Parts: sequence; C-alpha cells; structure tokens
Amino acid sequence: MDIDSQVAGVERAVSSTEQDGIAVRVQSLAQRYPSPLDDVWDAVTSADRIGRWFLPVEGDLALGGRYQLQGNAGGTVLECEPPGTERAHFRVTWEFGGGVSWLTVRLHAEDADSTRLELEHVAPADSVPEELWNRFGPGATGLGWDGALLGLSLHLTAPEQRPEDPMAWQLGPEGKRFNRLAADRWALAHAADGADPEVARAAADAVYAVYVGEAPFEM
Repeated sequence: MDIDSQVAGVERAVSSTEQDGIAVRVQSLAQRYPSPLDDVWDAVTSADRIGRWFLPVEGDLALGGRYQLQGNAGGTVLECEPPGTERAHFRVTWEFGGGVSWLTVRLHAEDADSTRLELEHVAPADSVPEELWNRFGPGATGLGWDGALLGLSLHLTAPEQRPEDPMAWQLGPEGKRFNRLAADRWALAHAADGADPEVARAAADAVYAVYVGEAPFEM
C-alpha cells in the first residue's frame, strides 16, 4: 500500500465561517480517482459497495430517505443529483451522538476515465467546545475521513490490498504511518485557518495518539 502517495494525493482544508446565520466549521477533502464518474457515483451511493470500502449501511438511500451506518452516523438524504454529463452530488445530515452536522459529496468528471471527489463536512462550531477543538483539532474527524478516502481508493484501484481487519491495520505499522502523515497535514490546514501553529501541532499529536491506541479519548 502506497501510504505516502495516498496522503499526498488528498487536498485538505478547514474554514471557520457562517451558514444560515450560525457559526460553523467546514472541513473539506478532495481526491482524484482513476475511475469514470458513473463508477465512482455507484461506489459512494450503492449500499452494497459502500459496505465494501466504508461501513455497512441500511435504509433508503434515496432523496428524502433515512440511512444508518453500522455503529456510526445516520441521517436523511437532503439532496441527490445523479451523474449528468460531468458532475453529480448528494447531501445528507450526519447525525451522531445527539449532534447534527451536514455532509456533501460532489463528483466532477475530469475526463472519461477519472473523477474528482470533493467531500465537505459542516458542523456547528458550538457542537465542539473550544477547549476540545484546541486539544484535538480538525484531525478528530479529519483522520476518519482520510481513512474513508483511503478505503475508496483501494476499492476502486486495488481491492485486494484492503485489510481484512481495518482496526488491526490501524494499530499496526502501516496504519500508524498513515495516521501520522495525515495528522500532520491536518495540522497545516488548522494553522492555515488561523490556529497557532504550536497549538495545531499539539492537537495533531494528541489526535494521532488516540487513533493509534496510544492514548484514550477524554472529553
């Protein structure tokens, strides 16, 4: 598994802004996949295929329907635009632990054989206490999305490389390297949004330790 190329191939950004009059934090990731638009769309909207690279999902994956990821978030499909000539997107609520945020996935056909995926996760700023945000930073959710993009990349290009036990892989040498590199990239994005670079770096160290089982997650 080419960990370095995967981490380098993802664009990451964090922004603090407003949406519908409330303060929100926006995390964005983007990656190019060497697969046609229709294939990538099917991979991110078909329940059978989602379970092969992300998590098992149940529910009605259609406009207005409710979905539930196994052991994770659920929500409602708010928007769904299947592939046209060059693009497609869906938007859902992301409901977990009593909180509600919003997830949008956009696909753009770069040519007949490659697709750019853009993932945007918007959360109310007050859903995460400032102390907790400063302690763990955007990597707290960002590393999870990095893992999802890695899973999708393997599904589309090298399914035989997907670990049989993703959790055990995360705690092993490859998983630790992946999360270390990704956490460092989130520190850069955090600092670019105005965080003190030392705070951003400390947050990346803290969230990395949680993801690889070297420290507990404490509120």
